[in-house]
Amino acid sequence: MRTNRRRAIVVLMFAILPGLASAGDPTADEAASALRKAVTFFRDKVSVEGTYVWRYSDDLTLCEGEAKATRTTAWVQSPGTPAVGEALLAAYERTKEQYLLDAAVATAHGLVKGQLASGGWDYRIEFDPADRKRYAYRTDGQAGDKPRNVTTLDDDNTQSALRFLMHMDRVLEQQDAKIHEAAMFALGGLLAAQYPNGAWPQRFSAPPKAEDFPVMKASYPDSWPKTWPNVNYTSYYTLNDNAQATTISTLFEAAEIYGDKRYADAARRGGDFLILAQMPDPQPAWAQQYDAQMHPAWARKFEPPSITGGESQGAIRILMDVYRQTGDKKYLEPIPRALDYLEKSALAGGRLARFNELKTNKPLYFTKQYELVYTDGDLPTHYAFTIANNIPKLRRDYERLVATDPARLKPALQPAKYAMSPELARSARQAIDALDAAGAWIEDGRLRDADPDRNVRRIITTTTFIRNVDTLSRFLAAT
Repeated sequence: MRTNRRRAIVVLMFAILPGLASAGDPTADEAASALRKAVTFFRDKVSVEGTYVWRYSDDLTLCEGEAKATRTTAWVQSPGTPAVGEALLAAYERTKEQYLLDAAVATAHGLVKGQLASGGWDYRIEFDPADRKRYAYRTDGQAGDKPRNVTTLDDDNTQSALRFLMHMDRVLEQQDAKIHEAAMFALGGLLAAQYPNGAWPQRFSAPPKAEDFPVMKASYPDSWPKTWPNVNYTSYYTLNDNAQATTISTLFEAAEIYGDKRYADAARRGGDFLILAQMPDPQPAWAQQYDAQMHPAWARKFEPPSITGGESQGAIRILMDVYRQTGDKKYLEPIPRALDYLEKSALAGGRLARFNELKTNKPLYFTKQYELVYTDGDLPTHYAFTIANNIPKLRRDYERLVATDPARLKPALQPAKYAMSPELARSARQAIDALDAAGAWIEDGRLRDADPDRNVRRIITTTTFIRNVDTLSRFLAAT
């Protein structure tokens, strides 16, 4: 009788305390062993000099990032090397296991070897000696004939690499000279590449000539070509793919880590550019990119001069972030007009058009042959021509900001807290069970570019590695 009663009490405890482990949940030792095995395999067998691409065949003979790669190539663009490095560093900070810090340092040193003389990073890093001659890598000194020296801010590329190096620099207390020097050099490159009006280009190889980029407000061109002019748009003031947003947030974080006002001032000037870049009536929102005359301009053949729903929502978020950092209400002033305009521009189903024609506000689309049209019956499938409408949430966020004391808005770094939950334990168990004897998480999948014949059916991905390392390290922190 007593035994049954005891069992009933235990069952009741688990029912009312869902954070407690159940019989099938992993132990801390199981999670720690799996994490060590997975990281050791990834560092020793998958990486090249601590760096990574996106996907590998299960035998590690083929690999790719956004494009085909070789086994001596690294990818910077997420979920590439900086993303893996951040996962390793976060796991170290949760567990304090030295092997995790060692792996993160190796990844940082690999990124240092891929830093260009212009300050940042290309999408890829080459480690084969012959291939490296095609790039102006800072650590290599003199490169070959006309080496590639193009820093890209597209897709959070350079920014993500720089943030990871800054995070490493903070944890290592600036004691690793190579990592610290690379972070300082990259920050200097961002400051030098900023235009007089506060914007940044999509890519750069040298600082801009100020006289070529006058400071002026955005305006509508008298006319614009309706067919793609095959223009080089990389020097344009760029909001597309969050280039402006991630650069600003990276610089604010740099100011926090290094206590250097120059970085916060540059980030603030990025907000000043967004004020200048807001179009006048009848479309008081933003474009994907602007030429030196502050006119919306063509980029790729499916990105026409237009007012863009996605970048406009992004610009509103950036302005609110700059306000949180500075408390200066001039960064909020453009927002109500933009919200009102975007609300009125919503499509019948509630979504927003990615592109609205200048002045007429008609939604713009492309056919599969990339002809610019007003109808959506023959769209390419690689690009979304309508986007989510987050205006209600943006309006609530704006109203909350206006009503809050600016002194309470600036984000502060808080120590992370981890709590056990049934979901976390279940995810940890799945990660442990999916790990093979060698320490690899192998899954069904294909390689898009590295395997054109589609023979590969089992792959290893950085996405899965990052997710499972995060899960196991959070589980260990919670236990």
